[in-house]
Amino acid sequence: FHGFDPRKVAAYGEADRQRLLNDAGIVRSAAKIDAAIKGARIWCEMQDGGEDFSAWLWSFVGGEPIQNQWGAMKEVPTQTAESVAMAKALKARGFNFCGPVIVYAFMQAVGMVNDHVTPCFRHGEVRDMARP
Repeated sequence: FHGFDPRKVAAYGEADRQRLLNDAGIVRSAAKIDAAIKGARIWCEMQDGGEDFSAWLWSFVGGEPIQNQWGAMKEVPTQTAESVAMAKALKARGFNFCGPVIVYAFMQAVGMVNDHVTPCFRHGEVRDMARP
């Protein structure tokens, strides 16, 4: 995937698609490969139209990480109103494989949501990283 460079992936043609379908190092799902190429093209359209994709994503959390205060892992949700809204907006743009659960996992992974439980030593560290 050329380092996931959206411009390079957006330019993929059938030969690239076939190469990926034969690559044992990735999930060889034609639908997921097509979605990645399509997503890169949508990203390029947004950027070319003057939209900052990162800023657009961060707008769903008000531009700063949500600092949750869960006491136990069983309290941590699999999706939230923000992930539902983001998933809906992504789908409206034409992105695929972006339901609210996977979007919430993305939000956790990139630091849009601090879901470390409060007894975890990382909770405070992650919270403090978000402060200017």
